[in-house]
Amino acid sequence: MSVATYGQDVKKEAENVKTKMDVFASKTGSITKFVDTKLPNLKATYGSAQTRIRKITNGTTSAFFYQIEKEGKYSSNTASIEYSDLTEILKALKVLKTDVANDVSANPDYMENKFVTVDGFQVGYFISGGKASWYIKLEKYGSDNTLFIDNGDTIETAFTDAKNKIDELKK
Repeated sequence: MSVATYGQDVKKEAENVKTKMDVFASKTGSITKFVDTKLPNLKATYGSAQTRIRKITNGTTSAFFYQIEKEGKYSSNTASIEYSDLTEILKALKVLKTDVANDVSANPDYMENKFVTVDGFQVGYFISGGKASWYIKLEKYGSDNTLFIDNGDTIETAFTDAKNKIDELKK
């Protein structure tokens, strides 16, 4: 009688995954400078979140990130959205905003439509009870990291303003 056993890989994704900002800001052997430019708060259904543009200069290279920070009861959650991801999110928002009316009229019991970046940031909506609810999920892991927003226009305006501010800061 022979018995075959197989080991199970336990992945520690939360510990090993580095965001684009982590990778850029953690370069050793050079001076890293962080400069923040505040933007208006992002109004959510339950409160609001602070927003800013963070410019990180590492040696002679600079990168810009749109940051959204939600204060929680015991800690805060922060999304750091790299400029190229910001432009992709804006493209995705245009598609999501055109889909939402048809999705609501289909009257599903539940439906979710979202866009997810490589870093795990999510933007989208879910439909329940004949109503669409927009949301952004700031971080891939953890709790209390979701902001519910009244409509897609609010999200699109905030992200467009962030992109425009980065364009202005790049000059």
